[in-house]
Amino acid sequence: MTDDRTLRIALAGGGAFGAKHAAALKRIEGVEVAAVVSSSLERARKFAAEQGVGRAAASLDEVLAMDDVDAVVLATPTQLHASQTLACLEAGKHVQVEIPLADSLGDAEACLAAQERTGLVAMAGHTRRFNPSHQWVKRRIDAGEFTVQQMDVQTYFFRRQNLNALGEPRSWTDHLLWHHAAHTVDLFAYQTGSPIVRANAIQGPVHPELGIAMDMSIQLGAANGAICTLSLSFNNDGPLGTFFRYIGDTGTYLARYDDLFTGKEEPIDVSGVDVSTDGIELQDREFVAAIREGREPNSSIAQVLACYRTLAGLEEQLNAATAPWPPRAG
Repeated sequence: MTDDRTLRIALAGGGAFGAKHAAALKRIEGVEVAAVVSSSLERARKFAAEQGVGRAAASLDEVLAMDDVDAVVLATPTQLHASQTLACLEAGKHVQVEIPLADSLGDAEACLAAQERTGLVAMAGHTRRFNPSHQWVKRRIDAGEFTVQQMDVQTYFFRRQNLNALGEPRSWTDHLLWHHAAHTVDLFAYQTGSPIVRANAIQGPVHPELGIAMDMSIQLGAANGAICTLSLSFNNDGPLGTFFRYIGDTGTYLARYDDLFTGKEEPIDVSGVDVSTDGIELQDREFVAAIREGREPNSSIAQVLACYRTLAGLEEQLNAATAPWPPRAG
């Protein structure tokens, strides 16, 4: 698609991230949010009214049958991501799916196979590639002015109950490994420009009601020698979010979503890095541009699949680590 007609995008998911995408898409010229889908028609109608969208649909299947919908953004529960991505591609719709692409390697590989078969634009929402803070660091790396020696990352939330970012009850369970660690695993390989060749993980106790580990620690090693230390917690009663420390040969940088600081907490102006300072908007702009230009987007399924291979390996480690510690003397 290379013409200048309005690109009509449907949005599936009426939660916190659905609202972020709705706001971002409205700021992109030549784009219309054509329809919204949520967990029920009532919720979809409410969300459509809040976002100023004219059409609410009862199901994704209804949207996929619409001839005037060109593409779909999926901001739905993790467990639906892979099957819905496949449905969009099989229906001939370009698709952007929020992170994670899938919660198993097999499902992620099936999505890549469908993208290759259809030739459509299929992109995963690995937002850290687009945040101005991380883009600024990437440009220094690409210019040969900075080399990552270590990334130290903290992903901290307080989620002892199953609530979303708006504090509302969730119908599904979030996951430290397949969702939150995916951001850093992908970003580490992307920023270093080197594949991950070593990965280790340990986790704390599984929550008796949520059924997931609430604390996790991950170590990564890239082929070029860079290392990454990632700490994740749903037990953190303090500042929330993900905090990145880049330790390199010519400086130290602290990235907090779209903001960037030196290692001494001096702010760095990233307002001129891109056309917006909103990472979600920049992510959506890349999706739209790739469709219009008929090219592979940054954060395509093909580009992020290595991340899911690493996550699958870490999951195998965690599942195998059931023996008590310390080991009893023989």
